[in-house]
Amino acid sequence: MSLDTVKHAAETPDAGQPWKELGLKEDEYARIREILGRRPTGAELAMYSVMWSEHCSYKSSKVHLKQFGEKVPENDAMLVGIGENAGVVDVGQGYAVTFKVESHNHPSYIEPYQGAATGVGGIVRDILAMGARPIAVVDPLRFGAADHPDTRRVLPGIVAGIGGYGNCLGLPNIGGEVVFDACYQGNPLVNAGCIGVMKHEDIHLAQASGPGNKVILYGARTGGDGIGGVSVLASETFDDTKPTKRPAVQVGDPFQEKLLIECTLEIFKEKLVAGIQDLGGAGLSCATSELASAGSGGMRVELDTVPLRDSSLSPEEILMSESQERMCAIVEPQHVDRFMEICEKWDVIATVIGEVTEGSQLEIFWHGERIVDVPPRSVAHEGPTYHRPFARPSWQDALQADDAGKLARPANGAELREQVLKLVGSPNQASKSWITDQYDRFVQGNTVLAMPEDAGMVRIDEQSNLGVAMATDGNGRYAKLDPYTGAQLALAESYRNVAASGAKPLAISDCLNFGSPEDPDVMWQFAEATRGLADGCLELGTPVTGGNVSLYNQTGETAIHPTPVVAVLGVIDDVTRRTPVAFAQEGQLLYLLGDTAEEFGGSAWSEVVHQHLGGMPPKVDLGREKLLAEILISASRDGMIDAAHDLSDGGLIQAVTESCLRGGKGARLVVPDGLDAFTFLFSESAGRAVVSIPRSEELRFNDMCGARGLPVARIGVVDGEEIEIQGEFSIPLSELRTAHEGTLEGLFA
Repeated sequence: MSLDTVKHAAETPDAGQPWKELGLKEDEYARIREILGRRPTGAELAMYSVMWSEHCSYKSSKVHLKQFGEKVPENDAMLVGIGENAGVVDVGQGYAVTFKVESHNHPSYIEPYQGAATGVGGIVRDILAMGARPIAVVDPLRFGAADHPDTRRVLPGIVAGIGGYGNCLGLPNIGGEVVFDACYQGNPLVNAGCIGVMKHEDIHLAQASGPGNKVILYGARTGGDGIGGVSVLASETFDDTKPTKRPAVQVGDPFQEKLLIECTLEIFKEKLVAGIQDLGGAGLSCATSELASAGSGGMRVELDTVPLRDSSLSPEEILMSESQERMCAIVEPQHVDRFMEICEKWDVIATVIGEVTEGSQLEIFWHGERIVDVPPRSVAHEGPTYHRPFARPSWQDALQADDAGKLARPANGAELREQVLKLVGSPNQASKSWITDQYDRFVQGNTVLAMPEDAGMVRIDEQSNLGVAMATDGNGRYAKLDPYTGAQLALAESYRNVAASGAKPLAISDCLNFGSPEDPDVMWQFAEATRGLADGCLELGTPVTGGNVSLYNQTGETAIHPTPVVAVLGVIDDVTRRTPVAFAQEGQLLYLLGDTAEEFGGSAWSEVVHQHLGGMPPKVDLGREKLLAEILISASRDGMIDAAHDLSDGGLIQAVTESCLRGGKGARLVVPDGLDAFTFLFSESAGRAVVSIPRSEELRFNDMCGARGLPVARIGVVDGEEIEIQGEFSIPLSELRTAHEGTLEGLFA
């Protein structure tokens, strides 16, 4: 008779267990014993340890994240919201789009190539699991100081991993950011986003219902790579005194993932699955418990049937492994044979590993032994909830009082010119083409806009030219000064970028990157940023469809700047009406939209020229942001503008430089009445954009702005081969191009 490990656990309550080594707290281990009415088996302990990790359970953040559901009403476009693999929105014409952003920060620091590559692979499977074909990816990245030796170690590998995996999948990389700051020195941020498209009727959810339905694991074999993986790595700080957990980083195979994508889409087309879940963080522990928890019954799994790459793996290791390119499907018995035929056609390994039961428990067996018998909700959805203490940092007031207004300003046109060149050639403001050229931005032939445009845009219907746009933004310097305002500025900039492309913003996803939640200063930053984002989404009418929280981004006592990254998705009825950033037509008029004030706290100018961080970030007026977006979208649709660029990091001169270099045309600018040249060029006031207008449209454009109450000022004309600020200085485009485009190549090539 086989040994019942569950029964043995009940009979040996005092047996020692490595709960601490698995990252559990003493009270968490006690809670597991209370739930089960006994001590857990080794396999159960493994499952709870990964599923109750910070990365998987959101135990420190969910008390704050609930604001997104409570404060922000779903709009008419929302089809699937928070709680599934990714959110889904209606974009018209029967199409639905799913999108999400997640983090793969710690793995990418340890193994840059594989950490970044598997971050792309994981987010693509999240989108696939919703029933959608993935159509594009984006990658917001943050690194330490650009000239630091360790940045030269991690950046090339991370960029190569993103490009290598995404290019092999044939997915265009259409957007993202690259930011350098010493605060990310030991904790680079590798956030990955994906967009997928489907018809409304093709939406799939992660649930296991219907007793007798089969549980099928398909895709790659399970290996020893990624044991604990991101679920463990992302749930503690780095410590220079301890060895890094290299075996915990997953190893990706993009060609296997491509087969898995096409196989899964064919399975969806034939309507063969009743529920589906990708295997990402926490691997089989997550897939089995979440599917069973979201379903109407229990589940029985025969773990020894799981195809392995390493026959020496223990049951605990199989349950914790985060090996890539795997999916778990719930299939009715009459569909199993056809499901297997499609998998065989695509050379994808598929195995029935269990079935849905009438009971309420998740039971897992190993060579006949019962090694797991748990309520699935207790694993997947009823983990710890922490009300972490938080308090405004003692240093916050002094930081905000250290106003950037005290910094020395350029005294004349020559100094202005010198500082413009220094700004546009600085690592954060310089061209990122050395990085983005390593990504295929136009594969599949539907890319309409890609880096360095304000937003990436892809066509989703070739007949109607329906398309979607996406932008990701975040400014850790702003958020360090004021996390509430910093989060709203990230939202506003991403919203503005989408509108500047001509698309209507619909909904958001986010990736909230912070230090240790056990630090009250960090938890205050998180609480404030989350509150700011929820309040901002309420005012803009952009629901949060889902996202990711990444905590413990610090080494020792040094945390990163609070870095909420916001992704806004928008829809455009006709991609041929999109608005690029390039000034391409000589003689067109340049208009500045919005109000400019003396706002330099956290600015690129203060960082580049003075290495200063202090004061208050720019003020946020979300009502103005909505009005600006409406103007930009209407002007794009009605053919009033030929180019638009939002104003953010680096202010007006950065935007004008990028638009001039992109279009190969110069500009002559005049400082408007009431502004000095310095403020005109470098202020980072929010709610602004610069547009180029055909002369024939000037009257109509002014009438529209006047009727809607948006301040606008004519500031110049597209002309020549230099940027001239009348009465101050001029810089040839060739000199600007050398400064702007040579920086990253000089550092990393």
